[in-house]
This record gives sequence, structure tokens and C-alpha cells, in this order.
Amino acid sequence: MKNEKIVFFDIDGTIYDFEKKIPKSTKRAIFELQNRGIVTAIATGRAPFMFKDLREELNIHTYVSFNGQYVVHNNEVVYKNPLNKKALFHLTKQALACEHPIIFQNEETMKTESIEHPHVIEGIKSLRIKDFPSNDHVQAFHQENDIYQALLFYTEDQNMNYPEMYPDFKFVRWHPCSVDVLPSDGSKANGIKQLLKLLNLNVEQSYAFGDGLNDREMLSYVGQGIAMGNAEEETKKVASWVTKPVDQEGIVFGLEKAGLL
Repeated sequence: MKNEKIVFFDIDGTIYDFEKKIPKSTKRAIFELQNRGIVTAIATGRAPFMFKDLREELNIHTYVSFNGQYVVHNNEVVYKNPLNKKALFHLTKQALACEHPIIFQNEETMKTESIEHPHVIEGIKSLRIKDFPSNDHVQAFHQENDIYQALLFYTEDQNMNYPEMYPDFKFVRWHPCSVDVLPSDGSKANGIKQLLKLLNLNVEQSYAFGDGLNDREMLSYVGQGIAMGNAEEETKKVASWVTKPVDQEGIVFGLEKAGLL
């Protein structure tokens, strides 16, 4: 494993362009990395069931999902970090009292009591996925199963103090209407750390591409963290450097500059 390298790709705004499509140049570049023996992996906030088709299309079977809480190598689960059930119960109770919808996700599905709430509809539609949360047996679902991530729906201007009230959790905004709810120690960086340990790779052998606020820890942690040209300004600040936007062959340009292509 001494000379092996691994490249992590975020999905939205990184692999997917603004139309949620994979640029042809990105697809060719990923296949070329694989031909060169470089490990290709996905690091996303999405649940595994949300990007199954993408994994098959790109022949990628190693991934960090739920922003680091559920890590898979060659289709085998190697790390799990679920949300604290007791704290999640209390957060849910308060959120629903404030009329803030919450979606619970495990590796196979997602459920919510608020399937008709406009924020839920808007947020899920923005992901351009086939799946929509169901509302059957919601309470039993989040109390009896490991939940790796929740989506809490409220806008920034509502100035909620959820982070202060629930120190067991980290709240990361991914949409104007919604935040990811993660374990307080959860991040893509932590998921990557677990995988590198398993593969016996040094952090210097790792590279990552991302654009969102949830990519900041990842880009700071890996050997070379490359922000997309369309990335959030806060994300660009912590990156090793910035490549071109996703729709201007940003992945190819970034891989070439990193010396991987």
C-alpha cells in the first residue's frame, strides 16, 4: 500500500453538475484513475440508497456516506456511527412542537411524519432522487433502528438554538430550508480517517474534491483537499487549492494539477 493513492469525490456540485448529471469528462477521468490503480471513493452526505445507481455507473464500491457515519469498502460495511437515540428522541419532540419537520435516515430508507410539508418537498426535490420519505411507523423506525443522519427543516433566519441545546449533535446546513443532524464527532473527515486506517494508507496518500460546507473538514484533513470552482467561499478557504467549476471540467483540471492524470 506504500505507493497506493485514494481519491474521494463529493457528489452534488462535484461529480454531479448543476443539472444533477455527470459530465462526460468526469466519468472518463474516474475510469482512467481506476485503470491506473488509484482507488476511487465517494464521500457524501447522502444515504447509500440515494446513490446506488451512481456507484454502479462509475464502478465505485468504496464510500463514506451520511457525512462520515456509514463507511463501506468494496461493498462491505467497515464503520458505523449512529445518532444517540435518547438525544434524538428529545430533539424530535422539540422540533415537532416547533413545527419543524425532521427526516430520519438509515442505510436503506428514510421516514418522516411531515411528508406534505413544503420545506420537505422542496429539500428532497433538490436532490433529484427517485425516493421520497414515507410516513409509515415513523416513531418505531427512529426509536428501534440505528439512525445515521437526520434532516431537520428550518430556515437560517429562524435563529433556533438547537446546537446549544443538543451538544450530542452537529448541525450542518445543506439547504436554505434544512440542516443535516450528525453525531457531534461526525464528519466526512472522520469517516475517511477510519477508511485510511483500514487500508493502511497515510493521510498524504489521500485526495478529495468537494464544494459544500460539509466538505470543509474533509478538505482540511486529506493530503490534498481540492475545492471546486463553484464551492462555498468558506470551503475554498480551507482547501489546498481551488480547481475550475464542475461544469468547466473542474474534476479533470484538478486531477491533472494534482499529478494524478
